[in-house]
Amino acid sequence: MSVKFESGPLVRRGDSGNILLYCKELKLMKKKIVSTIATAMLFTTMNAMAGVSKDLPYPSGDLTADQVADQVYFVNHFYAMKNYAIVKKGKKITTLILKGKGEKPTTITLERFLNNNYSDGVIQAKDLAIFRSGKLRGTGMLITDYVDDAKSQSYMIWLPALRKIRRFAQPAHDDAWGGSDFTFGDVTLRKPMHETHELLGKATFDDCLGAIDIPENQRGRYTRNLPAAACEHKGKEVYKLKSTTKFENWWYDYRISYVDAKTFADYRTEYFKGGNKIKVIDRNWVDAPLDDPRAQFWGYWYGKTLATGHETWAIIPDGVSVANGDFKDKLWSEQTLRKIKR
Repeated sequence: MSVKFESGPLVRRGDSGNILLYCKELKLMKKKIVSTIATAMLFTTMNAMAGVSKDLPYPSGDLTADQVADQVYFVNHFYAMKNYAIVKKGKKITTLILKGKGEKPTTITLERFLNNNYSDGVIQAKDLAIFRSGKLRGTGMLITDYVDDAKSQSYMIWLPALRKIRRFAQPAHDDAWGGSDFTFGDVTLRKPMHETHELLGKATFDDCLGAIDIPENQRGRYTRNLPAAACEHKGKEVYKLKSTTKFENWWYDYRISYVDAKTFADYRTEYFKGGNKIKVIDRNWVDAPLDDPRAQFWGYWYGKTLATGHETWAIIPDGVSVANGDFKDKLWSEQTLRKIKR
């Protein structure tokens, strides 16, 4: 990941004898900023990058593999809604849990606001996240996605320790999300055109979705009341969609997604390399109160890297998701970032 820092010193020292000390401090601060940015991107980049029209119609009849892939993209980017938010309601707030095998879990909480309601032919969407606890407390991220696929996304992050906004370039597809089991390709940068798609037919989804088993003695404020593994999708008809990467020498060869035949929500994606399954990502989707069956809320995301046993669980509690909320456009601005309280 490349990070563009604004010019000028972060602190001023009048004593030339302290230049070496200052340089060391600056190097450490930049290293910390890069780490913070990588983790902060986790939720805000869930929906960046266009690639599929926000006006994509609901399909009918027999579908091709490419058509199914486009519908999945539509659902994951919440294009059935003019905006989508996960807010804090009372003690309920979205929680990200990271847990290595045999290790205690760590948590981060946040609110997030996505705006798809742009029609100027320039901006596709804006995405704002505000982190409320954990090592990112007080950090804000604003991403602007453009209609022109050839134009890079605009990333801005508010760093509370510096009281400044930093702008930086988008990450690589295979960069890991700040310690999680997801890559930026998994959650933002991969478009349908980056893979070739093949339908393996239809099937009945016959499993519960994954979840992290956290012992009672390792649970804290945000992990005290965890949901059970989601089993409500068992018995649903799904497409089995095989997607083979076009990138050479990539970390996976192909992935198989289990896609709801009605809503096009992708419940599970299994990744394969050399014929072996190496990772799984499960998504618990919940119906939103809109007419389009593709209007889906997040219930949770779960991921596991099989070689290491590392797990990631992003939990969105009942009642915190908002579709087509009454938010003012100025919410998605630098002004909002600068007003975030630590």
